[in-house]
Amino acid sequence: MLDFLNKNKKTKEPKQTDEVIESEKYYREGVTKLIDLISPAAIKVTPKSIQVGEVMAETLFVITYPRYLHSNWFSPIINMDMPLDISMFVHPIDTYDILKTLRKSATQVQSQVHIEQEKGLIRDPALETAMQDIEELRDKLQQGTEKFFRYGLYITVYGQTEKELNKSVKAITAILEAQLVYVKPAIFKSEQGFNSSLPLGNDELDVGTSMNSAPLSTTFPFVSSTLSTEEGILYGINRHNNSLIIFDRFKMENANMVVFAKSGAGKSYTVKLEVLRSLMIGTEVIIIDPENEYKHLCETVGGTFIKISLNSKNHLNPFDLPKVGEEDDPEDILRNNIANLIGLLHIMLGSITPEEDSILDRAIHETYSIKDITAQANLNAIPKESFPTMSDLYEVLRNMSGGEDLAIRLEKYTQGVFAGFLNNATNVKVDNALVVFNIRDMEEDLRPVAMYVVLQFIWNEMRTNLKRRMVLADEAWVMMKYDDAASFLFGIAKRCRKYFTGLTTITQDVNDFLSSRYGKPIVTNSSIQLLLKQSPAAIDVITETFYLTDQEKFLLLESNVGEGIFFAGTKHVAIKVIASYSEDQIITTDPAQLLEIEQSKKEFDNE
Repeated sequence: MLDFLNKNKKTKEPKQTDEVIESEKYYREGVTKLIDLISPAAIKVTPKSIQVGEVMAETLFVITYPRYLHSNWFSPIINMDMPLDISMFVHPIDTYDILKTLRKSATQVQSQVHIEQEKGLIRDPALETAMQDIEELRDKLQQGTEKFFRYGLYITVYGQTEKELNKSVKAITAILEAQLVYVKPAIFKSEQGFNSSLPLGNDELDVGTSMNSAPLSTTFPFVSSTLSTEEGILYGINRHNNSLIIFDRFKMENANMVVFAKSGAGKSYTVKLEVLRSLMIGTEVIIIDPENEYKHLCETVGGTFIKISLNSKNHLNPFDLPKVGEEDDPEDILRNNIANLIGLLHIMLGSITPEEDSILDRAIHETYSIKDITAQANLNAIPKESFPTMSDLYEVLRNMSGGEDLAIRLEKYTQGVFAGFLNNATNVKVDNALVVFNIRDMEEDLRPVAMYVVLQFIWNEMRTNLKRRMVLADEAWVMMKYDDAASFLFGIAKRCRKYFTGLTTITQDVNDFLSSRYGKPIVTNSSIQLLLKQSPAAIDVITETFYLTDQEKFLLLESNVGEGIFFAGTKHVAIKVIASYSEDQIITTDPAQLLEIEQSKKEFDNE
């Protein structure tokens, strides 16, 4: 009886199980799944394209390549600003099978060469090249330095309309054909082409080209440069491969550098970090600081902080002359300084007519002559107190025919409210590793004048004392608004290499800087360029000036603070500026952090 019950139970269990499975099946059919939510409403397949919902797609496959492929040749397609999917299928081929095929091909080519020779025909370069390529590939495969593959490259392009899709396809085809890479659309296989481009790993199109390791490696889409040398300082981290960007700017054609960034992008932080690390390897630094951003750094490293303002006790005399070296011509030095003075007076006095320009030239010559300063004099023996001042030029203009109006306009710099700024002998020394000229408290209208005078003083110092030196002109756009000031800055950028000096030009107003006729020449005369986060208003000018790709353009728009692109000669990399904790405490520009540091100092002093 027990055996009968057990048998009866066994026969009923499968039936109940089938009922449960059937019920579960009906239940599952009524439940919405993830695939139901993401699937398109309909798919329309045509011979040339496939329409998935509202979007049309067309797949292209590469049919032939040139004899040589250079690295990063596929980058223009990857960086195109359009929706597309790219699939690469690499199918390994057994080396033994390829060697047999190549041996057969070599025999056929060699036989054809012999046949043509017997017929007395001239040599065929195509056959000789083919024979050379076959033998070279056979050697590399036999030695194991190369492998052989069947490589399929598919590009699926998307568009909202057929017209938009055709336009995108033509753009891609034109770029590839310019590099002798030819493509064809997947006619009557649009569905297979679309499926092959999905991230499923299915090569349903199955169209490939035989290729060995070397050319295949050039199709790798993520190519990044490195900028790491044995000398120099650490500028940052390469965002693409995390390598160190260690560089010595004085090893380039020139040591000049331009820094472009929007406000708050970290340009001052980056430059101060470079200054701090450059000081560690013996590079002297002179800074023109218009916003008091370098004071904390200067005090921390024991530098010289020189405040230039209307009421300051620090004075710079634009009539000073540099020391004359053995190879220098005193007449050239005097003439160059007079030309610089005329440029300064153009900024101070406003618009100058050609007649007034000639009067100023004669007046400055006369002013030097009154002090017995001529090309024949021993310029190195003249003390700073003996050089003329603006008051001397004012007196000469007053007594010169046609100079009365110029004297009246110059009067405010000799007797008026601006008299204490330019009308005194120089009493400033730059005998420190770091010197900061602060012009924050200078009147807005006088800032270009102050920057010009400071740069002229630095230029004289560069010519007098040859040292490894960096000169930083922050907010350089202030000078670029005036042609004479911009011309002077450009002159320093061109000539400072001869005096072992690198000029760093820093600006946040890119449009004002590059709209000057000297803006782009300063950029082209700078071997190093650093572009940090940019504003949408300036990105088009930056893209045109530095020939950026679309990907680099978007990178600058989306970068965080301290991130951007670092150019050094022909190389450029995506950079992220990183400082240690100790460096950050010295170079920070965060007001809250600076206030905290000041409070900590006061508490320490009180203790």
